[in-house]
Amino acid sequence: MNRKIGMYSSIMHLCAAIGFVFCLIINSSFGNYLFGIFIALSFVLLISAYALYCKPENKAAAYAAMIFACIYAVIILLVYYANITSVRLDSLNQQANQIISTQKFGLFFNYDLLGYGVMSLSAFLVGLTIEGNIKSVKCLKCLLLIHGIFFISSFLIPLLGLFNTDTQQPNQIGPIIQSFWCIYFSFIDILSFIYFKKKK
Repeated sequence: MNRKIGMYSSIMHLCAAIGFVFCLIINSSFGNYLFGIFIALSFVLLISAYALYCKPENKAAAYAAMIFACIYAVIILLVYYANITSVRLDSLNQQANQIISTQKFGLFFNYDLLGYGVMSLSAFLVGLTIEGNIKSVKCLKCLLLIHGIFFISSFLIPLLGLFNTDTQQPNQIGPIIQSFWCIYFSFIDILSFIYFKKKK
């Protein structure tokens, strides 16, 4: 069962990432939020599977990765669920919509970036737990560790105010960054599937 959870969550995360990119192409914000929720849920399952298979001496990093994965999931579920319900159904006044809608680059947009920053930290920590001499395992470890760099940018962007309501820049750059992230993590998903498939 544990091995299957690792394999299936890799596939689920990959499919959700592909769906997310597709919705970016067709400009469907509802689809983006919905697939984003499944990305978060499958990520928690994926990190849990990694934590199970790591060596005892790497358990601290694995447990920390699981905790950060859960924090990420909670933030993303709150942000995206609010956007596919309250924001989409237009049940908010202008001020509340300014705060909750990620399209307005307000508070929830900053929470969204924070969530993905915490996810990057989780990926980095779980990368520290992976050991193996096989080329695919080494590549997987490297991709997870490099993914940790996103924590810095995701944490600093809201602090520096690079995305705000006074500029249209996020409308152009945002989808490109999101597409790049989905493509990048797709390789991690594929290698994760191979990693768990080879486990006993």
